[in-house]
Amino acid sequence: MAVQLDDAVDKRAPRIGKGGAPPSGRATGTRRTRTGRATPYLLLLPALLATAVFLGWPMVRNILLSFQTLNMKELIQHLTVWNGTGNFGEILGGEEFWRVTLRTLVFTAVNVTLIMTLGVLIGLLLARLGKKMRLALSVALVLAWAMPVIAATTVFQWLFDSRYGVVNWVLDQLGWHSMAHYDWVGTQLSTFFVITLLIVWQSLPFVALNLYAATTTIPKELYEAARMDGAGTWKVFTTVTFPFLKPFFLATTFLEVIWVFKAFPQIFAINKGGPDRLTETLPIYAFTEGVGNLHFGMGAAISLLTIAVLLAVTAYYLRLTLKQEEDEL
Repeated sequence: MAVQLDDAVDKRAPRIGKGGAPPSGRATGTRRTRTGRATPYLLLLPALLATAVFLGWPMVRNILLSFQTLNMKELIQHLTVWNGTGNFGEILGGEEFWRVTLRTLVFTAVNVTLIMTLGVLIGLLLARLGKKMRLALSVALVLAWAMPVIAATTVFQWLFDSRYGVVNWVLDQLGWHSMAHYDWVGTQLSTFFVITLLIVWQSLPFVALNLYAATTTIPKELYEAARMDGAGTWKVFTTVTFPFLKPFFLATTFLEVIWVFKAFPQIFAINKGGPDRLTETLPIYAFTEGVGNLHFGMGAAISLLTIAVLLAVTAYYLRLTLKQEEDEL
């Protein structure tokens, strides 16, 4: 009984703070609130510092370099020669930059169209396959996706080699004897054909697996209701599947535009932008002028213009996407 009375007194007795006064709960809560608000920024601080060091500082150096004349002479003598916007004026005033820009935009559009079309078809196929076949296809896609870029490029170089390539041998065996020693990197179109096959092959797994994952979020009841209403395969896709896949489709397309636009190792390793620099895209053009021709200031200016073109393309795409979403609302 005495123990119960002591417990009751302890529960009812007010807590005494410093100096005999009850503690301030409001002050304690305020401190906790301030600490909670600052925690996300403290957690982001290491990533922000790493970004500033490894991305921000090189970008600042590249911007400064774009306003300089830095060739082999200036590099050896450690000279800093400022020329203002002379590099940009020379680049924008010439025809080569605009030809390469148009080529890059067309190259990006063709590749992204093929990637998204085939990726959606494979993603829908994954959703319809059985467990074993889906697992086998998923493993194959992951293996293709996990292969390093240079390793995959080397395989394609071997496949399309003019003397020992498997592709030429197969075509020769099928009756196209003129293709026995065909040089796939000898013309602009054939070189772009090989590069496009390589980039599409590397990009398909990401799109297919991403969109397959999106199909798992679609309620099965909607498919059953659409079929009960007499909807065919195409009608089910346009009224049920595509509306659910649309956010994933738009986001994936946005990522693929960026990835294809800035593709460098595939194009450079296949033929270094050849033949006769006819397959150069903007990243290859910047590297060739900067490092290949030792015009480092020009290369820096071209790289900044490349970033500006990419930002313009992505801004235009985002504008169309947002406008379409507003029209649907």
